[in-house]
Amino acid sequence: MPGWMEVFGFLTGAACVALLVRQNIWNWPLGIANNLAFIVLFYQTGLYADVGLQGFYIVISVYGWWSWLHGGRDHGALAVSRVRPAVGLLLALAVALITAGLTWLLRRYTNSTVPVLDSLITALSLVAQFMMTRKWIENWPVWIVANCISVGLLIYKGLYVTSALYLVYQVLCVMGLLEWRRALQREATSSAG
Repeated sequence: MPGWMEVFGFLTGAACVALLVRQNIWNWPLGIANNLAFIVLFYQTGLYADVGLQGFYIVISVYGWWSWLHGGRDHGALAVSRVRPAVGLLLALAVALITAGLTWLLRRYTNSTVPVLDSLITALSLVAQFMMTRKWIENWPVWIVANCISVGLLIYKGLYVTSALYLVYQVLCVMGLLEWRRALQREATSSAG
């Protein structure tokens, strides 16, 4: 039977991602409430890298909130854009290095039963969340990969409600990718016209 914290995390998480799909600025404060719930839940189940990830989300959500409001041209609202190839390579390298570093830390200092997967999910999520703050459309495929791995890990850990949330995230991520692709096309059309 899921606890109230897991249900609260489910509701706020689904609402947050739905707002992200729509590029609604209120996703950021709602996301912070979601992160606080998951800090408690993941600590209780021994997913320590995910606890740290939630703390990172809180910090980067403040930046994302500011960036979406003031990070665009002339300090205006930020528009959807693409990652430059060189930046994409740096982000892929960051995923590899973060995964390796966190795996080492979890093996050495915790009783984690899934250090590699926990670390990989964390690394992918860190990079995807940073990409989200810059409204880079490629954040969505990174989230989709992270969510696929997360569903299996959460089922393994017995967090069935949370694994269902990650399945909802998958649907929302596909919707986000499609919606942001349309926004990018609209931006290109208005710039060309």
